[in-house]
Amino acid sequence: MSERSVSKRKQEKRWYTVLAPEQFDRAELGTTPADEPEQLYDRTIQTTLGELNNDASENNTKLTFRIADVGSDSAYTEFVKQELTRDYQRSLVRRGSSKIAAYETVRTKDDYRVQLQPVAFTTKKADHSQERAIRRTMIDMVRQAASERTFEELIASVVEGRLSSAIYAEAKEIYPLRRAEIMKTTLEASPEEIEAEEEAAVDVDAEDVEGE
Repeated sequence: MSERSVSKRKQEKRWYTVLAPEQFDRAELGTTPADEPEQLYDRTIQTTLGELNNDASENNTKLTFRIADVGSDSAYTEFVKQELTRDYQRSLVRRGSSKIAAYETVRTKDDYRVQLQPVAFTTKKADHSQERAIRRTMIDMVRQAASERTFEELIASVVEGRLSSAIYAEAKEIYPLRRAEIMKTTLEASPEEIEAEEEAAVDVDAEDVEGE
């Protein structure tokens, strides 16, 4: 391929402004090139809550977005993951205290499937029964939060720290806590994906019945 044709292909690339979801005020996440708009779909962009809010104190929260729609010169994203940075997670661990983590997959009021990982840190070492009670409290509160909220409302509750504050207030009655956080939140499936999964499961069941 000649240098001229390579240069021409480079010139044909278009640059698109990548925008955060509407709940994050369509903040600019950066720019990305593509020969065709279709190439942009499913690309992921990572940033921090601090960068979005122009607040360095929130840089311990990483956010991942995925391009889901493309306009003439803009790429629109959807939320896919929230995660605390490893450095921040390590800073929360103290010798002689307990770290109590849970993993729970939930469905929101508008039928998104999400996995949340709440975690609590005690002031001193808790015994096994206290750890179990705190873990149960975290799971129950995560389930309730999801059942009462849409996907967007649940993500806002996590990112703004309201869900972790509620868990802290409830769980500290079991044993004194130093901190409660949502360590990670991951979008596992949209309502459309869940519907497709359920339809596929029904088809498989029908084939099993026919084969008997």
